[in-house]
Amino acid sequence: MCKRIMKNQTFDKGDVPFYKIGTFGGNADAFISKDLFHEYKSRFSFPQKGEILLSASGTIGRTVVYNGEDAYFQDSNIVWISNDETQVTNAFLYYCYQIVDWKIDGGTIKRLYNYNLKNTIIPIPSLSEQNRIVGILDTFTASIDNLKEQIAQRRKQYEYYRDQLLDLEGKEGVEMKTLGELSYKISSGRNKNKEDQGLYPVFGSTGIIAYTNSYLFDKQLILVARVGANAGYVYMINEKCDVTDNTLIIETKEDNNRKFIYYYLVYMNINQFAKGGGQPLITGGLLKEISIPLPSLQDQQRIVSILDTFEASIQNLEAQLSQREKQYEYYRNKLLTFE
Repeated sequence: MCKRIMKNQTFDKGDVPFYKIGTFGGNADAFISKDLFHEYKSRFSFPQKGEILLSASGTIGRTVVYNGEDAYFQDSNIVWISNDETQVTNAFLYYCYQIVDWKIDGGTIKRLYNYNLKNTIIPIPSLSEQNRIVGILDTFTASIDNLKEQIAQRRKQYEYYRDQLLDLEGKEGVEMKTLGELSYKISSGRNKNKEDQGLYPVFGSTGIIAYTNSYLFDKQLILVARVGANAGYVYMINEKCDVTDNTLIIETKEDNNRKFIYYYLVYMNINQFAKGGGQPLITGGLLKEISIPLPSLQDQQRIVSILDTFEASIQNLEAQLSQREKQYEYYRNKLLTFE
């Protein structure tokens, strides 16, 4: 592990990122000076390029391959094993670590200690077999990374065109109406009968949270998270279901395209209107006062068609990603089980 860094040695900005357990594998929110980095790197233990860093607290066993760039890591919370690559390669260990049972101690705070690492059994086939397995799993990993990148790029395209298409206020032929004027009713759900199994889904703030054997709705609805961190999250449903009381239900009139209204509500980020600090809240009264710009029905349908195409493309890529990740896990577990 690295030498301990004290809080007064860190900065909000700087030359060398300092990764704590909370930012391990992500973006650093603290930095140390280059002078301190080079001093500690030369005087104390430090990972070599290609070695596998492990989280030893929090979510145990998360892995990051050290890429050799200047960075420092939080002492006992982030560790690594300097192994003999003439026996087992770092690349092979990286995949083994993903399925290892670390036999960690119980308690309120779980931690990976040196003796856990020393007593963990790792299968060691021949180097040629290790390389063969790594090659197969690297191919899956590259495919997964490629799909993630495609999804990220498609989302950027979607957001760009959505923002262009829905920037409608003040445009010629666009009428402004409140959401209250556009809706028959805006109200909270009332479901109290939630079960793990049932004939119909019960929708909460962000999706299905339970099931029930009776339904209250059987039509297309716009749902908005009413309370909590997700307050203002918007999604659509169109099935037999019930809705909990932490979710607002928008039943719009038929003289405008309901999907257009949904897209506009997502675009405007309703969460910005949430009131309250510890427990943000969106009310039905607040939703009724939101102004929606309405182009002609033909233009609404055109905009919805374009955005639907983007959403379908993203969903297709996400389905491919899910399938590829399942394949990867299957072959990883099969290749690394030596019985």
